[in-house]
Amino acid sequence: MEIKPTEISISKMFGGYNKRYKHYSPTLGCSMNFHIFFPPSSSPSHKFPVLYWLSGLTCTDENFIAKSGAQRAASSEGVALIVPDTSPRGLNVEGESDSWDFGVGAGFYLNATQEKWKNWKMYDYVVKELPTLLHENFPELDTSRASIFGHSMGGHGALTIYLKNLDKYKSVSAFAPIANPVNCPWGLKAFTNYLGENKADWEEYDATCLVSKHNDISATILIDQGEDDKFFKDQLLPQKFEEACKKVNVPLLLRLQPGYDHSYFFIATFIDDHIRHHAQALNL
Repeated sequence: MEIKPTEISISKMFGGYNKRYKHYSPTLGCSMNFHIFFPPSSSPSHKFPVLYWLSGLTCTDENFIAKSGAQRAASSEGVALIVPDTSPRGLNVEGESDSWDFGVGAGFYLNATQEKWKNWKMYDYVVKELPTLLHENFPELDTSRASIFGHSMGGHGALTIYLKNLDKYKSVSAFAPIANPVNCPWGLKAFTNYLGENKADWEEYDATCLVSKHNDISATILIDQGEDDKFFKDQLLPQKFEEACKKVNVPLLLRLQPGYDHSYFFIATFIDDHIRHHAQALNL
């Protein structure tokens, strides 16, 4: 069981490198993969700030690296991209692959409390294990300067993790996040199975519920939402998050983008804005 990360692939892009790593995760109890995009470096002693990307349902650590085009802006801004997987894999828990919106590829960035899903601890993996692993193994990364963003389920993850750890992240943004999961079918299914029936436990992983406890956020939260996204009205509910932000004067830039859907075509179109949003916060 190799806890230290082993490099399994490398490809040059925009002067930097996409590198994929494998390691054993004690938090999740299985082997995990993650990607890092390292921008080009001007000197061996230079340290890059880190920007974590959390992917959506059914994704792995590869989708964003292959489809988003984020490396161009990350390269020019000098920001390292960290892209973990979306759930534990290979545990063969009964029912883990029965549906695309729960189990494998659908970790929801929470710590499951139900015994059957005890390995689903993606919150601890992203917030605790992965940053420590990066700090200990990659001296070119400055893990003390970190921001976080994501898409759909990963947008939910980015917003909730940021709101619960304002001391750890400089900024947050999201594409089409599941912004109020306690009130949508994806959230009801995941939370019931992972967390049990106690609704108070669910609210700890709901950005709309969490933001209402804050009036201490000065950094603007950026959200892009495609108006032609088929999940917009029933699953994502960004207006609920917007209402909650207004009540506590949390600065939010919610951009509704006409004609765009839920896909990586949408993400690739606006990714540069998000990279610059984070680079500005990370380099202050």
